[in-house]
Amino acid sequence: MSEHQDGHNREQLDLETRLREDHHQSLKLWLRMLSTTVMIENEIRNRLRAEFDITLPRFDLMAQLERHPEGLRMGELSKRMMVTGGNITGITDQLEQEELVVRVPDHKDRRAYSVKLTAAGRKAFERMARVHEAWVDELLAALAPEQKAAMIEMLSGLKSQFVAQADEGSASTQDGV
Repeated sequence: MSEHQDGHNREQLDLETRLREDHHQSLKLWLRMLSTTVMIENEIRNRLRAEFDITLPRFDLMAQLERHPEGLRMGELSKRMMVTGGNITGITDQLEQEELVVRVPDHKDRRAYSVKLTAAGRKAFERMARVHEAWVDELLAALAPEQKAAMIEMLSGLKSQFVAQADEGSASTQDGV
């Protein structure tokens, strides 16, 4: 790990060390989840760059397309990746130049395009995905299978609450409330 990366990781740990004993447990939990997620994400980001010369957003876009062989419209990619359409366009341009994806005109809407992995893109992604999965297994190896299952269950419950709240917000907006 480089000195810069090590310093960045220390900063993430410092998010938690700034807390006092009287801070709420929820705040402590949120900062622990945030700092841990950022540390894992940074490690994956660095490994993708070193091993495959690819960025995490490009890998993520290819992962979305791998799950949808029929392709996805640019707006749907933007929504799924939670980034702007401009970001999706830039990432798609880069991957298209490398012949890893192709834009296909939408026969229902001549103004729209779907993006699909090319055969070369699918092959490249499959190779990266196998290595990526091994990295994630390695990074989470300190947790026993039972601990992982318990964390998945707890976080699923929390996520469900947010999804329900978002759905309620959408419904009230559509109803004019």
